[in-house]
Amino acid sequence: MNNFKLPPKNERLKLFGSIEPGIKTKPSEKENMLDLQNMKEDFLFELDAVGIKNVKTPVSVISTLEPITQTTIATFTLTSTIPRDVKGTNMSRFTEQLELYRRQGFTLTFSQLSDFIKELSERLGQKDAKLEVSFPWFYEQPSPASFLAGLNYADARILLCYQHGKIERTVELTCAVTTLCPCSKEISEYSAHNQRGFIIMNALLTDDYDESVDWKAVLLHAAQSNASAVIHPILKRPDEKIVTEKAYENPRFVEDMVRLVASDLYETPFIQSFTVECRNEESIHLHDAYASVTFDKDKPNK
Repeated sequence: MNNFKLPPKNERLKLFGSIEPGIKTKPSEKENMLDLQNMKEDFLFELDAVGIKNVKTPVSVISTLEPITQTTIATFTLTSTIPRDVKGTNMSRFTEQLELYRRQGFTLTFSQLSDFIKELSERLGQKDAKLEVSFPWFYEQPSPASFLAGLNYADARILLCYQHGKIERTVELTCAVTTLCPCSKEISEYSAHNQRGFIIMNALLTDDYDESVDWKAVLLHAAQSNASAVIHPILKRPDEKIVTEKAYENPRFVEDMVRLVASDLYETPFIQSFTVECRNEESIHLHDAYASVTFDKDKPNK
C-alpha cells in the first residue's frame, strides 16, 4: 500500500491552475450594473425566437388511460420574438418562470400552460411568447387473451403560441404499431413480412377544445385502431396467436396508414388541421418506408 503524503487542498488547487481572487473594481449591486441586453439601438433585424432550449424539469401528466396521474421528465423550449431596436432578452426570466411553476407543482394541463405562457410574456415585457414541451406518456396496454397489462409509451409534444392575447394550441403524438405488407401477403405462398411502424400525428386544436377529453388517448386510438396490430408489452402464446392473425387479416401499406388515421382525425371535432406521418422500419430492407398527409378543414380537399 502506498502511503505518500498529499499537499493541502489549497496547494493542490494552485498546482492545477487556481489563483487568488483579484481586486474587484466593477459594481456588485444590480442597480449599478450595466444591462447590455436592454440597450436600445438599431440592431439590424427583428429576431424570430430568443430564449432557452432543452430545459428538463419534473412535471405531472393527467391521462384518461391508466396510469391516470403520472410523473415524468419534460423537456421545454421557451422563446419570444425580439424587436429590431432591442439587443437581447433577459434569459433568467425564462428559468425563473419555469422554477416558479415547478415549485407550485407543474401539471401539463392546457389551463396551467396557458397561464404560464401569458405570465411569461408579461415577465419578458413582450407581446408574444412560445412554449414547446415534450415528454414520454405512458399507458397500460393489456394483452388480447390473457389480459396481462404492461406499460407502453408514446412521445408527446405540446406547442403553445401566445400572440396579441390569443393562444394557438398544437399537439403531437408519436406511437408504435405493427403493420403487415399487403403486397407480401398477396404474392407469397407462406405468410407475409411485417414491420414496426411509427405514426406521427400533429394536430392544431380548435378554440373550443374541452380538456376533459384526453387528446393523447384520442390520437393513440386513431393510430392503433387503423394498424395491422397493436404492440403489446406482455404476450403469452394465446395472445401472440391473436396478434399475428389480426395483423394478417389487416394488411397495411404506409400509404394506407396515413389515409386511415387522417380519416379519424378529420372526424374528430376538436381538431382543426393535422399532419399524419407513417414510417415503417422494414424487415426485409435496410431503408424505411414513409408516407405523410396534411389537411386543413377550412381548405378544400384536393
